[in-house]
Amino acid sequence: MLQLTGGGFGALALRSLLGGDQLLASEASRNPLAPRPPHFAPKAKSVIFLFMYGGPSHVDLFDPKPGLIEWHGKPIPVWKPEDAFMGRKTANIAMQSYYRFAKHGAAGIDMAETFPNLARHADDLCVIRSIHAESNNHGPALFQMNTGFTQPGRPSMGSWVTYGLGSESENLPAFVVMLDHQGAPVNGAMNWSNGFMPAAFQGVPFRSAGEPIAYLTPPKNVTGSQQRARLDLLRQWNEEYAAANPAESSLAARISSYELAFRMQMSASECTDLAREPESVRKLYGLDKPVTQHFGRNCLLARRLVERGVRFVQVYSGGNDGPKAWDAHDDLKKNHDLHCAETDGPIAALLDDLKSRGMLDTTLVVWGGEFGRSPVAENGKGRDHHPKGFTMWMAGGGIKGGMIHGATDEFGYNAVENPVSVPDLHATILHQLGLEHERLTYRHTGRNYRLTDVSGEVVKALLA
Repeated sequence: MLQLTGGGFGALALRSLLGGDQLLASEASRNPLAPRPPHFAPKAKSVIFLFMYGGPSHVDLFDPKPGLIEWHGKPIPVWKPEDAFMGRKTANIAMQSYYRFAKHGAAGIDMAETFPNLARHADDLCVIRSIHAESNNHGPALFQMNTGFTQPGRPSMGSWVTYGLGSESENLPAFVVMLDHQGAPVNGAMNWSNGFMPAAFQGVPFRSAGEPIAYLTPPKNVTGSQQRARLDLLRQWNEEYAAANPAESSLAARISSYELAFRMQMSASECTDLAREPESVRKLYGLDKPVTQHFGRNCLLARRLVERGVRFVQVYSGGNDGPKAWDAHDDLKKNHDLHCAETDGPIAALLDDLKSRGMLDTTLVVWGGEFGRSPVAENGKGRDHHPKGFTMWMAGGGIKGGMIHGATDEFGYNAVENPVSVPDLHATILHQLGLEHERLTYRHTGRNYRLTDVSGEVVKALLA
């Protein structure tokens, strides 16, 4: 019986591999980035994710803990030795914050003195103090915050958004990533990968110096008509091959990518030319100051991108590893003094700029890292990785401003009130874009996958 039916099962499996997980043959020649309708009326059209790579300390920035002053230098009852990352020199010794906190805005949002400019926007922020994640290791934690899974190989959130909604811009990528001037985070391009989706949905990294996009300017000895002729010939060959091989979904992405690259060569230089902005705007973002010019440039470029229809922009602060990121193992004050100074003014400028242009209502701004930092000391002056309870904030895009959601315990150790998981966060972001996270699925290896996998709830308390 098995011999007789085995071939049939094999055929079903082959059919799934060749057809079920790929774009339909009739779709092979269409533009995979064409705009698609949302599931319901959206509040936001685009997302700017300000990613503080390395793990900013919630108890030193947005979640003040007077109890740590009382317990400073003493063991706290909630600490567990297994929470120390890879056997680092983390002892159960509470460490109070280095910074003074004050309440800002009508809602009295607590912020550290390191964010004097952002404090002006307290009433725009929804501060979530009860985020929790699954890993205290940068690599898996970055994967989870970006893709919903701690393992590699899954599509990133920007890819899911692009897959669900397409692009509003014909001349720019739908999903753009801007890196810190000191390098990329661990995992590199896997953080903005398309995973098992077609290549058209992957993020496009912009460079932090020189031309934002490699090879954006055509060679001087190649005219526009020559570029067009070459592209037309490539398109003809690709379409002929696609017609003969309907299961090869990557052909549609390849054709679309060539076309997009040509259009970008013709027009994207206008978007990336920040000299077109008034001097007052460039100063607002801190482009005239060494400490803020790199992150400020990326924030200004993010505004210009969403203004031109880009769906998802991810801006990284912190590159490489250690002190170059928000990874304050050795000296938290030195580390956070630097990174807060780099980002405070540009982030406030971004919110100012979006507001003045009437764009904050339709642009969801998200701030956070892959985890927080432990309330106990490491090496006497630093803090270890900590995923059990940390802070992120959102602004604009139909999110309530001037509110605090959730809480950690008196030490900032565990999320104890209205905890928000990473899938909950992802579900909420998709919801603001008009996408139901349980309906946004992609079929792969015989099952439907989604960004939130088998969990995740929209946090309705955050919605305006």
